[in-house]
Amino acid sequence: MGFVTEMEYGDRREQRRIAGRGTAWLVPLVLLAAIVTVDFETGETFRVVSWIILVPSIAAAICGVGATTTFALLSLAAYLAVDTAFPERYRAGTAGFVLLAFGGVLAVVASVVRTRRERQGLHMRDIAETTRRTVLRPLPPNWAGLEHAGVYLAADVDARVGGDFYDIQPGPNGTRVLLGDVQGKGLGAVETAAALLGTFREVAYHEPDLVTVADRLEVRMCRHRGHTAALGRYDGDRFATALLLGFPKDARDAVEVINFGHEPPLAVGPRGVRPLPGGERLPIGFGDLTGAAEPGAGPGPPACRVRLDEDETLLMVTDGVTEARDRADEFYPLLDDVARAVAADHGRAAPRRLVRLVREGVLRHTRGRLDDDTTVFALRRLPEPQSDPGPASTTGRPSRC
Repeated sequence: MGFVTEMEYGDRREQRRIAGRGTAWLVPLVLLAAIVTVDFETGETFRVVSWIILVPSIAAAICGVGATTTFALLSLAAYLAVDTAFPERYRAGTAGFVLLAFGGVLAVVASVVRTRRERQGLHMRDIAETTRRTVLRPLPPNWAGLEHAGVYLAADVDARVGGDFYDIQPGPNGTRVLLGDVQGKGLGAVETAAALLGTFREVAYHEPDLVTVADRLEVRMCRHRGHTAALGRYDGDRFATALLLGFPKDARDAVEVINFGHEPPLAVGPRGVRPLPGGERLPIGFGDLTGAAEPGAGPGPPACRVRLDEDETLLMVTDGVTEARDRADEFYPLLDDVARAVAADHGRAAPRRLVRLVREGVLRHTRGRLDDDTTVFALRRLPEPQSDPGPASTTGRPSRC
């Protein structure tokens, strides 16, 4: 995932900054040289040697502890050398030296406190990143016969974790895909996403019917809310919008869709962009309103089997994309932006390029100011291996909804 690589690069850069490596030490060094030069140039009438106290202070803000200590000692040595070069009646004297020494000690202490806090912050970010990777497990390239690409943009770049989730699960009954967005933020949303993904990974493998997978997700949400309530945490209004897709083995030109109140997936190809209909359901968590989460409840609405050509890519996004606004309060025109780009270059329909297109479009539209976690996920079937063409499909054209 390209965005993960960017975040990891940011961590390494942050580690270097905390450790004091890089070129940050040049700033206090240049400042020290400038103060010494100005003090000599202005002569006895205007002494600025006491300004050297700024050097360890600046070092404490941008350098490591070792560099700050070095500049504190270097500042004392420079002070003595410059001050003693002037006649005694023009010297800043012992008072300035004591002030500089005290300021240097405070600068070192401040540097120690800053680096400890920054390391603690990095540790917490590592924990958040591990949690995110646990929920959104890395997917192997071309997993389950699907070429895929995805990107996750956290509205809070320090937290790096939210309620958006997606996964691909291969199984004996075909490949199933789940993408969703849990209402709310924080650890409660993460726990809910993890619960739904855990159920999906097991049920999608074993159950032959996609409707059963959808029903199990509804039951899992009900059980999860009951568990959090027993722990004393109110989570009764938690719900999730989601898309549940099935790629049946017996029809390579079809996809099954169940839509839990989510934005419909877009089929993007050389012939344009079209939203796919789906077996419409309420968001996951509203099953108690219809009785779908009750024991012994019958199966929910059927999945919708839709035709999907081999050169078409399925694009799925969360509301961080569809509700992204610019300064004029205009929504990001996802459909128009994608259609225009693919019409100009059919190669933009490839999953990786399509995800990059939407990611850059959202960031450009919002000028990098995201109000909600944003997930973009695209996938399409890989061409069937020529060496193992398999039996011809006998199901005919996919049925309409």
